[in-house]
Amino acid sequence: MAAPPGSRRRRPPWAWLVPSLLLLAAMTAWGAVRYPDLPDRLPRHIGPGGVDAWTDKTVLSAFVPVYLYAGVTLLLAACAAWAARSTPLDEMPEPADPWARAAAVSHNRPATAASARRTAKSLLLFNAGLGVALLPLCGLQWRTTQTADVPAWPLPVTVLLLLLSAAPLGVAWRRDAAEKKAA
Repeated sequence: MAAPPGSRRRRPPWAWLVPSLLLLAAMTAWGAVRYPDLPDRLPRHIGPGGVDAWTDKTVLSAFVPVYLYAGVTLLLAACAAWAARSTPLDEMPEPADPWARAAAVSHNRPATAASARRTAKSLLLFNAGLGVALLPLCGLQWRTTQTADVPAWPLPVTVLLLLLSAAPLGVAWRRDAAEKKAA
């Protein structure tokens, strides 16, 4: 089936997924190296007073951060592919109904192909930031001593890293909003 006139097949920016895949490989290697030395019981939940729930040491329980990050990576890679391949507003045919155009602009359709690509890149950067934010939690999960004590620094560091990882999404959103306003 031929593509409609004026449109072209866009490829997602897969090179921007490389940092996430390297982080995933590093997390997996770190966990595999630490696994033999882990205690028989691992943290299952960390509350305000430290570890308040434990679970038996299994591959499944030890690698929860890795599985979580792998799932999020798949989800955000799919979202990035969808964003990169979406038809931007400037390539859509002009609708006969002016209300239909206003509805398209008010929704999350990118203004231009460049905006669609920028959104895809920002999603992949966000994912890499999430991976970095999980590293302090991996350190807690993979401690070689079974202790309920948790230092105070991992939570604020993780929250700060999560907030910083969202910055590329905010930049992409603001630039797209400016492009929509200029159109």
